[in-house]
Amino acid sequence: MKKILLLAILAMFTVVFVEGKTREKRSVVRLETSAGNIRIALSDDTPAHRDNFLKLAATGFYDGTLFHRVIKDFMIQGGDPESKGAPRDSVLGEGSPGYLLPPEIDLPYQYHLRGAVAMAREGDEVNPDRLSNGSQFYIVWGKKLSIKELDAIAAQVKEATDGTAQLTRDMKLEYLDRGGAPHLDGQYTVFGEVIEGMDVVERIQAMATDNHDRPLEDVVIRHAVVEQKSKKAEAAGQRKRRI
Repeated sequence: MKKILLLAILAMFTVVFVEGKTREKRSVVRLETSAGNIRIALSDDTPAHRDNFLKLAATGFYDGTLFHRVIKDFMIQGGDPESKGAPRDSVLGEGSPGYLLPPEIDLPYQYHLRGAVAMAREGDEVNPDRLSNGSQFYIVWGKKLSIKELDAIAAQVKEATDGTAQLTRDMKLEYLDRGGAPHLDGQYTVFGEVIEGMDVVERIQAMATDNHDRPLEDVVIRHAVVEQKSKKAEAAGQRKRRI
């Protein structure tokens, strides 16, 4: 009886430990948009992108910008500073804060599942190092694919990345279940995920757009709010303040 009781207590502590680990605080940014709120959790495994997004959100950089590029069943893109108050005939998508970010591609841990948040960039032909735009990001909606389609995309991804990126079995299973945009894997930095507000993302990606993929009804990021920072983000901020 004592042995059984001891095992039960050990099991209880194991569950608490595992649950505590999964609940470790992440950095969270809330985007208050004209279509509703979207809450994004940032990955500590992409620290340069995490810290940059936190900085831009905290300084009001994103306030007033648009989701200027929307493609149904694919993604919604925002963060172009030139989109603030942009007239309807403006061609958007070239703006930035004046710098690029080194890639932090983290396969097989961060990939383009539905709800993934990643940084936009110029194409390989002008940006072979796959540096991220300093501010423009996108949120994946994507679609659900068959295993045959996933196998074909896996081959394309492997070829596009010279064999450095591969879709694992677990990744394929998640794509089958949730959907996403696996053709981008290994080529763009995924640095977070939507934890609340996917209904808002769904509404935005379904909106009617013009010939430049801009929604006919502007979707404005009215305010970006840093709700909390992870311990690693806090530590990184303290180091920068000491420099």
